[in-house]
Amino acid sequence: MTYCLHPQCQRPENPPDTKFCLNCGSPLLLKERYRAIKLIGAGGFGRTFLGVDEDRLKTPCAIKQFFPQTQNSAALSKATELFNREAVQLLKLGEHPQIPTLYAYFEQDKRLYLIQEFIDGGNLWQELQQQGAFSEAKIWQLLRELLPVLQFIHENGVIHRDIKPENILRRQLRHQTPTSVSAAGQLREALVLVDFGVAKQGTQSELAESGTITGTQGYAPLEQIWRGQVYPASDLYSLAVTCVHLLTAVPPHELFNPQAGEWIWWQVLRQKGGSVSDELRQILDKMLAEAVKDRYQSAAAVLQAVDGGYSQTMTQVSLPVTQPPIPPGTAIVHRHGFAIAYPQHPQPKQQQGSPQPDEISKLLETVKSELSQTQPKQPASPPSPSPTAKSPQSTPKSPAFDPIQAELEAMKAEFGEKS
Repeated sequence: MTYCLHPQCQRPENPPDTKFCLNCGSPLLLKERYRAIKLIGAGGFGRTFLGVDEDRLKTPCAIKQFFPQTQNSAALSKATELFNREAVQLLKLGEHPQIPTLYAYFEQDKRLYLIQEFIDGGNLWQELQQQGAFSEAKIWQLLRELLPVLQFIHENGVIHRDIKPENILRRQLRHQTPTSVSAAGQLREALVLVDFGVAKQGTQSELAESGTITGTQGYAPLEQIWRGQVYPASDLYSLAVTCVHLLTAVPPHELFNPQAGEWIWWQVLRQKGGSVSDELRQILDKMLAEAVKDRYQSAAAVLQAVDGGYSQTMTQVSLPVTQPPIPPGTAIVHRHGFAIAYPQHPQPKQQQGSPQPDEISKLLETVKSELSQTQPKQPASPPSPSPTAKSPQSTPKSPAFDPIQAELEAMKAEFGEKS
């Protein structure tokens, strides 16, 4: 199907490969190469389509159409600025596996269009609704995947300013490639950060100046909501709010106590029967600090803390219990493939050369009986020697080797019992 991009078209669906809308006659190709095939999102300022690039073997792409439905000149001017800014930010950041790649940005029929990489997958808010609260392991993985992305954009002078579950997509890696699989065989780079429309660019001093107030209520920190000031720590704050929302499945405004001026997310989690490690709680609490100076100052600093906390926590959680604990004072002796536990009772002070208690002898007799049942049967007696063979009396016959008796003698020597 080909979807007509004219906002007033009443029947926008058209057959594939059609060049002009059969209903309104509008051209269906943008720049003679981009074809919309499905409407996947719409808002007050535009629509988003799944499309294909005819010049790139019909490669999937996302087509963003700037279509403001407001007559307010101030709002229209601001919306236009934000739409333009997203293209500028994506172009500045270049190609990154966890940021959508910008393909084109242009105006056609007095409407602005942004063509970018199509991310096949849902966002984390949708995942929360479908699968429920995230486990601690998923939050560790989220932090380990997204913090390098924030480090990358911050080092390029960009602050995202609107990190929330809806703006984090989980890419569906349908085809494993060398770049999508880690050395351990795990899929990587599955999380993608999107919507750079409100991202702020500039030097550290410029970003600290009062500016336009943007962000989503509940996820944005006070310095951003009240004064429009943003820092790398502002994005880290929003990422932490995202984490506690996903951990508890409770909206952010219900995880903050305004009377006490503190986050109560882990108390809410405990009331719901959940829990997290102290390592993760301490990291998230520091990211959520009210004062900017009390937070981590860079994504790299958080990532270092996460790597240490993740390794320690996951080691404790994943240690398998291979066998029940061995009581103290027990000796493990391996004999003939068996692991035999012998209690080692405290020995009373005795004169040198005095015999051991009778329990040792009884225990050895029991072991001898058990080992006898596991010994293979002796082969049948060999045939009688021929008349030409030497007489048995001519050569003294050595006593037969008894492995069980030898084993018992070894045990007696080990435990101090005299023959």
